[in-house]
Amino acid sequence: MTTLPLGPSPARRDALARRIRLLVAATIAYNVIEAVVALTAGTLASSSALIGFGLDSVIEVSSAAAVAWQFSAREHAVREARERTALRIIAVSFLALAAYVAVDAVRALAGTGDAEPSPLGIVIAALSLAIMPFLSAAQRRAGREIGSASAVADSKQTLLCTYLSAVLLVGLILNAVFGWSWADPVAALAIAGIAVKEGREAWRGKGCYAPTAQGQACANSPVR
Repeated sequence: MTTLPLGPSPARRDALARRIRLLVAATIAYNVIEAVVALTAGTLASSSALIGFGLDSVIEVSSAAAVAWQFSAREHAVREARERTALRIIAVSFLALAAYVAVDAVRALAGTGDAEPSPLGIVIAALSLAIMPFLSAAQRRAGREIGSASAVADSKQTLLCTYLSAVLLVGLILNAVFGWSWADPVAALAIAGIAVKEGREAWRGKGCYAPTAQGQACANSPVR
């Protein structure tokens, strides 16, 4: 009887780990730049949405750094041992993001001040909308193939950043063109709800678990 290999070969697993490290490094580098630009533009325009977006970038860096730490280990067994801690950090990042976005959206709806138009904010939101989906998809594919719930969870954090970029871009454009300052916080509340859901799933360890002889699977796999 021929025994089927369980998941990727050691060589393939090492290649996937290197790919994840590179993707995470690219995510961290971009988000550092994004945070500086967004926080600067938000301060100049008195835009709570832009400041919130900049803080989201900081949270995204913490999530990506957790995965970078996990995959800095060369041995597969050590990476697996670090999986739970990385998931916890990512979960907290999601929940912190949800809390900030929700509070900031409520404050904006309560009328704490009208933001000025921000061309620089529109540019950084558009760039993020163009770049983040590719980083997220590439890391999600690699994470699923290697069986890493933390890598998949971090890719969802990056995807959430894409949604926030879209929300921010629409809000900034509507505010600049029509003066509809309420559009961004309303959509941001929906994003906060998604962040809570993803944070709870990451905390419970839902995602991709180790491959079996039948192939990779993604399901509810609590991290114990």
